[in-house]
Amino acid sequence: MRRLPRGRRPATLAAIAWLLTWGAGAAGPSDAPTGEEIRSVLADVRAKYDLPAMAGAVVSGRGLRALASVGVRKAGTEVAVTDDDLWHLGSDTKAMTAVLVGALVEKGRLGWGTTVGEVFPELVADPAAPLAEADLRHLLSHRSGLPAAPADGWWLVPRADAVQGRRLNAVALALGEKPVGGPGETYLYSNYGYVVAGAMVERVTGSSWEELVSAEVFNPLGMLSAGFGGVGTPGEVDQPWGHGAGGKPVNGNGPAIDNPPVMGPAGRVHCKLADWAKFIADQLRGARGGPALLRPETYRFLHTPPFGGDYALGWAVADREWGGGRVLVHAGSNIMNFALVWMAPARDFAVLVVTNQGGPAAEKGCDEAAGALIERIRGASRP
Repeated sequence: MRRLPRGRRPATLAAIAWLLTWGAGAAGPSDAPTGEEIRSVLADVRAKYDLPAMAGAVVSGRGLRALASVGVRKAGTEVAVTDDDLWHLGSDTKAMTAVLVGALVEKGRLGWGTTVGEVFPELVADPAAPLAEADLRHLLSHRSGLPAAPADGWWLVPRADAVQGRRLNAVALALGEKPVGGPGETYLYSNYGYVVAGAMVERVTGSSWEELVSAEVFNPLGMLSAGFGGVGTPGEVDQPWGHGAGGKPVNGNGPAIDNPPVMGPAGRVHCKLADWAKFIADQLRGARGGPALLRPETYRFLHTPPFGGDYALGWAVADREWGGGRVLVHAGSNIMNFALVWMAPARDFAVLVVTNQGGPAAEKGCDEAAGALIERIRGASRP
């Protein structure tokens, strides 16, 4: 996931700047695009960037307002995507991991200041080592001092019978990494930090991150399609098939065609777009102080950079006039898929866009589609 807030494309900003006329107290777009209007936007963008498929949605705190999908599950076939297909969310998983930690903090199982050394004392040779003093705030805001990934890559993290064991091995490796700075000092986007945070919740609860995020986040929100890893039945075109940056289908599909399982807390969730909308609607309600999965103060904490800068806990943050102030944004990709969300709590709306391709064209296409969808909303709201 790249750092979106400071470097938005002028064309996208121009499109969404038309939201300036919305009232600060608006309860979501009163004239959200219809599914057919979303489909029209996606069809144009898909053709421009030659993407296999796209899907998009508009969401408010009340839930999904409209949804559509266009294109084919796999290039070279005529098997169309559907509105009920599963999409890989990549690093948009991070906000879900942060919510899981927030739920455990509210239950008293963890504290935001709980450190790696406190949870894994047997792995810490030097209690004063920088990572040993890093806490959950540092890990979830990419300020733990950890590099982006293990020095030898994720696939070389020592295997274990259960995924919890692999994450424990990743913690041991992390404690031996050369830090890029002390806790809280340096921002460096790090999947490593989220894996360590996932291992921490596994140690204090005795359950896997997958079990926990399902029990604490997916099930309460009714996200029945949420799962982990790649999608589809291996060898069959029954779900969107991943594509590389050049638009060629990757060599396989199914649960194993993804980042390695150890990376779950950082980016392995998939679900229907309508179920991702349930998670985003909860984020909007919580940010606005309404009834939600967590307490309002927890959402404020999750959405505020704890050490300055523009990354909170699972969200990049910026101030945008079109959003009535603070907006939250994140993108995710496993290099075979791309997913983007822009969320404006003050205006009570969010836009979601996904595609089953990775790389620059997918990124540009999702950016452009998000801007165009918001342009449609603004156009529909004109007197």
